[in-house]
Amino acid sequence: MTDETVTKPTTSDISKGSEGRSPGRLAWKRFKRDKTGVISAYIVIFFFVIGIAAPLIAKLYGKDPYTTYASQDPSLLNPFAYPSGPNGGMSSDFWFGVEPQLGRDVFTFLLYAIRNSLGIALAATLLTVLFGVVIGVTAGYLGGRIDYLVGRVIDILLSFPSTLFFIAFLPVVYGLFVAADEEIPASLRATALIVVLTFFGWASIARLLRGQVLSLREREFVEAAKVTGASPMRIVFKELLPNLWTPIIIQATLLLPALVTTEAGLAFLGVGMIDPTPDWGVMIARGSQFYTEDITFMLFPGLAMVLFVLAFNLLGDSVRDALDPKSRR
Repeated sequence: MTDETVTKPTTSDISKGSEGRSPGRLAWKRFKRDKTGVISAYIVIFFFVIGIAAPLIAKLYGKDPYTTYASQDPSLLNPFAYPSGPNGGMSSDFWFGVEPQLGRDVFTFLLYAIRNSLGIALAATLLTVLFGVVIGVTAGYLGGRIDYLVGRVIDILLSFPSTLFFIAFLPVVYGLFVAADEEIPASLRATALIVVLTFFGWASIARLLRGQVLSLREREFVEAAKVTGASPMRIVFKELLPNLWTPIIIQATLLLPALVTTEAGLAFLGVGMIDPTPDWGVMIARGSQFYTEDITFMLFPGLAMVLFVLAFNLLGDSVRDALDPKSRR
C-alpha cells in the first residue's frame, strides 16, 4: 500500500490567494495592461513633479518669472517690442524665448504657471470631493427631511449657469475683503477661486453618491450592521464608504481637468488670477495679444494645458475601466 501525502493549504496561503483576488489588486492589474492609461499617468505625474519642483528648477536655470530681462538687455527686443531673435527669442539663455513687450523669461513663467494652476485646481478638487461625499452620504443615509432639503439645494445649484456665476461671484468675494481702490493680493484671488469652484462643484458628486447610498442602505449587510448595534458613523465608514470608492475616484478624475480649464478660462477673462502672477490662463491671455507677430508665447502654455487635460481625461477613462470592467465599450 502506497502512502500518499496530501498537502493542505495553510492559512497564509489562503490569505495570499484571497489578497491576490481582491478588487483593488484586480483593478491595478487591469490598469497596468492599459498602455494608454499608463502613459497618461506618467504624463500627469510629470506635470505635478514639474509644478512641485518649479522653484528648484528655476533656481538651477538661473532665472525667475518676474524679472523683465529686456530692461537689463534691450537687445532682447526689437524696436517694436517683439523678441529680436527667431522663434520668440529662443536661445541657450532663454530656452522658450522671452515675452513680447516685457521680456520676461517664458520657461520659468510656464513652470510657475503650471504650479499655480494645478495647485488651485487640485485644492478645489479635493474640497469639492470632500464636501460632495460628506453631504451626499449624509443625505442618503439619514433620508427624510434632511434628504429632501439637500436634494432641493442640489437642484438649485445644478440649475445655475456656473461660468456666469463664477464671473459674477468672484468680484463680490474680492469686495468682501479688499476695498475697490486697493489691489487684490494673489493669495486672496487663489483662495476665492478655490472657494467659489468648490461651492458650485460639490452638488453633482453629492447627488450621485446620495443615489448610491439610498440603494445601499437597504442592503442586507447594512441591516445586519444595524441589528448588531453598530453606530451610524461605523455603518457609514465600514459598510457604505468601501462600496463608494469607485464612483468617488472616477468623479475626482473627471473633475480635476475640468477645473483646470475653468480656472484658466477665468484667468483669461480677467476675473481669476491676473498678470504678473504666472498662470496658464494669464499666459494664453497675454499671448493672444501678440500671436500675429509672435505665437511662441501662447504656443507653449496652450500645448502644455492641452497635453495635461488630454492625458488626465485618458487616465480617468482608464481608471474607470479598471475599476468597473463592465463600463468598457
